[in-house]
Amino acid sequence: MSEKPKFLILGGLGFIGRNVLAYLIDQKVASKIRIADKAIPETASLSDYFMAYLNQPYVERIQCNLSNPEQCTRAFSDEHFDYIIDLASETKYGQDDAVYKQHIVDVAVNIGNLVKEHKPNRFVYVSTAYVYDSAKKPCKEDAKLKPWTKPAQFHLQAEEELKKMGLPLIIVRPAITYGPGDLIGMTPRFICGAVYKHINEPMKFLWSADLKLNTVHVRDVAAAIWHLCQKGTNGEIYNLADKNDTDQGKINNMLSILFRIETGFVGTAISTMARMNMKSVVEDVNEKHCQPWSDMCRSAGITNTPLSPYIDQELLYNNPLCIDGSKIEQTGFRYANPNLTPVLVKEVVDAYINQGLFPLPKEYSKPKPTVMPKFE
Repeated sequence: MSEKPKFLILGGLGFIGRNVLAYLIDQKVASKIRIADKAIPETASLSDYFMAYLNQPYVERIQCNLSNPEQCTRAFSDEHFDYIIDLASETKYGQDDAVYKQHIVDVAVNIGNLVKEHKPNRFVYVSTAYVYDSAKKPCKEDAKLKPWTKPAQFHLQAEEELKKMGLPLIIVRPAITYGPGDLIGMTPRFICGAVYKHINEPMKFLWSADLKLNTVHVRDVAAAIWHLCQKGTNGEIYNLADKNDTDQGKINNMLSILFRIETGFVGTAISTMARMNMKSVVEDVNEKHCQPWSDMCRSAGITNTPLSPYIDQELLYNNPLCIDGSKIEQTGFRYANPNLTPVLVKEVVDAYINQGLFPLPKEYSKPKPTVMPKFE
């Protein structure tokens, strides 16, 4: 293609969407990027870093509710896009089935119908690795499907609906995605680390150190999406997971280093008892974390933040997330951030501190102004 392509990013103000936007701009690969999202920048907790990308002259923003077919049409109007990326699904936990049906399945179907008419070179649907049955061995793309979170159940339904439409479709299933802009992936655990520093107690989680919680950095997700637009195969599914083989022990080690706290696990007996009354246990644990976090924010003069240490019950069961992310490497892709490191965790925390959304923890060095790396 002689001219640079045009991109439509649906859900482009979200966590992954804003990073895809930054990646495409840093790579200088786009002649135009349209962002369609029901949110507006002022309510999306965008840092100055991401706002600078959004304000580029060849970036266009449209506010629309993609679960509404008429509004969804606006996202596609008056332009032909070479690549369409669907990141518009509901990501919050704890919602009703009707909400997930509307904001995952219906949104995907509305978009799919328009993609069929639009005929782009490629349509990338970003699903989730939670669609696999929990297993201790890494799940490849053909592994048993048995979603164990509500959003994943509806993502799988959306995948099946899109497969029926005859689209130039690629499905991406990322592991737990972390990095700048993350609210619900790893960040609640990072916040818990700061809370335990504040209350001066050891941080102990349920189950054991070897419970797999495989991860992938958002910059690698963004790079993979563009890579698959060029070199992926229509009809294929690609997992995204780094080389870290992240588990609870490795996460606790990161938090121990970053916040200078003691970490551990409550033990088999207490974990087994918790399984019998999980709802009550989770409520107690989240209450223990949320009140100190509120106190920390109030003391720091933070009156409004999207950040919370709350971890949904669905994510606290003894279900390993163990994902094989090597298939995409057969197409020439390489993970730039193959390991979860204290530096990458600190980058997330520092960015939120600089935004005034995360109170400075005890004994934590005040971060320098946020200068995130350019995408290479």
